[in-house]
Amino acid sequence: MTSAFRIPMTGRSTDERHRVSSPLELLFDLTFVVAIAQVAGQLAHAGEGGHVLARLPFYFMVFFAIWWAWMNFTWFASAYDTDDVPYRLMALVQMGGVLVLAAGVPAAFDEDDFTAIIVGYLIMRLALVGQWLRAGIEDPSGRRTAFRYAGGIALVQVLWVAWGFLPPHTAVWLFPLGAALELAVPLWAERTGMTSWHPHHIAERYGLFTIIVLGESVSASAVGVQQALATSGFSASLVWIASAGLVLLFALWWLYFLEPAAEGLSSKRGRSFYWGYGHYFVFASLAALGAGLEVAVQAGAADGHASETAVEYSIAVPVAVFLLMLYILHAPLVDEVVIRPLKTGIAIALVLLLPLASPFLGLVGVTIGVALVASALVATTLIDRALAARSSTKEPTASRPLP
Repeated sequence: MTSAFRIPMTGRSTDERHRVSSPLELLFDLTFVVAIAQVAGQLAHAGEGGHVLARLPFYFMVFFAIWWAWMNFTWFASAYDTDDVPYRLMALVQMGGVLVLAAGVPAAFDEDDFTAIIVGYLIMRLALVGQWLRAGIEDPSGRRTAFRYAGGIALVQVLWVAWGFLPPHTAVWLFPLGAALELAVPLWAERTGMTSWHPHHIAERYGLFTIIVLGESVSASAVGVQQALATSGFSASLVWIASAGLVLLFALWWLYFLEPAAEGLSSKRGRSFYWGYGHYFVFASLAALGAGLEVAVQAGAADGHASETAVEYSIAVPVAVFLLMLYILHAPLVDEVVIRPLKTGIAIALVLLLPLASPFLGLVGVTIGVALVASALVATTLIDRALAARSSTKEPTASRPLP
C-alpha cells in the first residue's frame, strides 16, 4: 500500500511477484455483495410466485450489468492499479454507482423500470472512462489501447442511455445488441496492444468473486430458512434441504478451486477473453442457485412430501450449467483438466435427471441427490489426483536399470 498523493499511471509488470488483491479491491467487491443479493432475491421472489421464466430475461440483463461493471474494474486494476489518491477516489465513484444500480434492481424486476440501473451504470462508466484517459495520458506505451477503451466505453454508454428511453418490451429485445457491443470494446481496443494484466492476480480476483456469489447463495438459503420457520415452523424437511444446500455449495466451491487457471492464463494470454467472458455463466448460475435454494427451503418446509419439479430444476439447472462451464472454460487453458470430462458429463446427466424422479424422491430427495452427485464428483476427482500422484512417484523407480 502507498500513501503517496499521486503516482504516474503506467502498466504494471505481468510477472510481478506475490501480486494479490489489494484492500481497495476487497472493499470494492463488497458493494457487489449488495447488488448480487438484490438480483438473486428478486429471482427468488419470482420463483415463489411461479413466474420465474417470465422474469428470467430481467435477471440475465441486470446480472450482466453487475458482472460487466466488476469485470471492467478488475481487469483495469490488474494492469494499472496505482493505489494513489486519484485512483482511490475514482474507485469510490464506481462503488457509488454500484450501490445506485443495486437500489434500482427491484424497480427493474417489478415495474420494468431501468432508470436507476442506467444512472448507476452511467456513474461507474464515467469514472472508468476517466481512469482510461488518465492511463492513456500517463502511459505512452499503452496510449492507443487506453484511448480506444475510453472512446469505446463512452460511445456504448451513450447507447445505453438512449436504450433507457425505449418501451420496456422493445428494450428487452435490443439488450443483446448492447451487450454484444460492450463485449466487443475490449476485443477492439486491445488489437493495438494487450494491457499488462497479471494472470495470477486475475485468477485470484475471479476466485474471490466466485466466493462472493457462493456467499450470497448461503445467505439466500439462510433467508429461506428464516422465512420457512416464521411461516411453517421447524420440520425435518427444512433441516434436510438446508443441510443438503450447504453441502452442495461447499462441493461446488471445492470443484471450482480444483481447476487451475493462473498458469494457463500466463502461458495462453490470448485465451483470456474466452475464459473471462465465459465466467458470466459461472457467476450467474451460482447466484441463480442461491435463489433456487431459497425457494426450495420454503417449499420443503410447507410440505415435505410435495413434488415441486419447477423448484427442483431451479437447483438442478444452475448446478449443471456450473459444472459444464467449469470444463468448457478450463479445457482450452491446460493440457489436461483436473476434473475428468467423462465424470463431469455423468454428473451433469444425473443432476438433470434427478427431478424426473420427483414422484418417488420428492423435493427433499432430489435436493439431497444433487448434493450427493456434486460431492461424489469431488471425491472421485480427489481419488484420481491421489492415484496420479502415486503413479508419478513410482515411475522413476520402475524405470531404474538393474545393477
